Amino acid sequence: MENLNRRRVLTLGAALGLAAAAEAPKAWAWSSANSIAGTDTVIDPWDVWDDDTDPLVATLLDNGQIPAVNAAFDSWRRNGDPLPSGLPPALTAYLSRVNTLPAWADQAKLDRAAQFNERMSMYFFLLYGLGSGIMSTVIPREARNVYWSEGGADMQARAAKTFTYGYDLNAADAFKPTGHFVVTSHKTRLTHAAVRHLLPQSPAWRAVTDHPIPISNGDILITFHSLGTYVHSKLREWRGWGLRVSAAEEEAYLHMWQVALHLLGVRDEFIPNSWAAAHEQSQYVLTPLLAPTREGIDLADTLLNLTSSVDLGVTKGFQREFARYLLSDRIGNWLRLPRDYVSRGVIEAGWPTYLVFREGLSPVMPRTFSMFDRFVRGLAMLFLNNGSSPDHTPITIPTRNRPGA
Repeated sequence: MENLNRRRVLTLGAALGLAAAAEAPKAWAWSSANSIAGTDTVIDPWDVWDDDTDPLVATLLDNGQIPAVNAAFDSWRRNGDPLPSGLPPALTAYLSRVNTLPAWADQAKLDRAAQFNERMSMYFFLLYGLGSGIMSTVIPREARNVYWSEGGADMQARAAKTFTYGYDLNAADAFKPTGHFVVTSHKTRLTHAAVRHLLPQSPAWRAVTDHPIPISNGDILITFHSLGTYVHSKLREWRGWGLRVSAAEEEAYLHMWQVALHLLGVRDEFIPNSWAAAHEQSQYVLTPLLAPTREGIDLADTLLNLTSSVDLGVTKGFQREFARYLLSDRIGNWLRLPRDYVSRGVIEAGWPTYLVFREGLSPVMPRTFSMFDRFVRGLAMLFLNNGSSPDHTPITIPTRNRPGA
């Protein structure tokens, strides 16, 4: 591991042969003075993984202990549950140490975030599912990591696990003993460690990656910005159409994500301490890196077909145009999403009017109200159920890569 700890960066243009390729990550220059830690230092997150978790999980994998761990984890679901019995002693000791919220977590803010999540839930289902979910396919490293890992071979199951993480995070009791999110975070963190051990063993993944070890702290930050920061930017944009979001709600929503990042093993010196710092970091670590890849195009098509498999009350063309509308036509072109200009006209004219009416700022129901309402509610049901209860979509630690990888 030590001799792999320095980044070997190739430009994505050379690696992909694409004219629209993203820039390679720049030398890190974001000062942690704007982080939760508040120290004025500069450390490169793309060279930071998870020292607490990686050696432990590598040993469990090499010793063939992961199937037994997954079986023990199946009954460990709520934050207040005792640690399951029968785990390897080293894993029990690790979980005993990390199974707590950070000292700086503010329960009052987390409670306010839960209330905000409930109030914004219909918008969040749309933005997380059709916005962030599809954006993930034009984050080259993320798309390749997902595609070549075990979960990439069964995207419906992979999406269900992602929905479980999002569902648990947005639950009213997410961080309380009755909630699931802290446990879900631990399982996700261990899963990341397994992928870090397994993917470098894949010749197919090594042939396309620009980095020797996947899922660094920098990569997790990128995912956060494609979720939390992206959603925050859209909410601010939609304020122009009457969406009401208070400063206290914005602060609470950020705090929820700050705690979530900490639970995933991101160092506090990388976690932004304000939305201004988050958007500054996002422009640095996310926007310049977006680009199409063969793997991402395949994943986007699979994910959009999953949404097409349920009745959302709209056409397939409408769904793809809404993804373009939320993300940009540039991303839509990268992903080769077919055009439906009639649907695009309906979306551009109807969505702002739908927002104004839903927020109670207009007594006149738009003609397109029922279409948008069925669509958003359908995405919500897909998110909430995905064919089964989230409780029945366990996050399990993988033991191999994609077959054939």
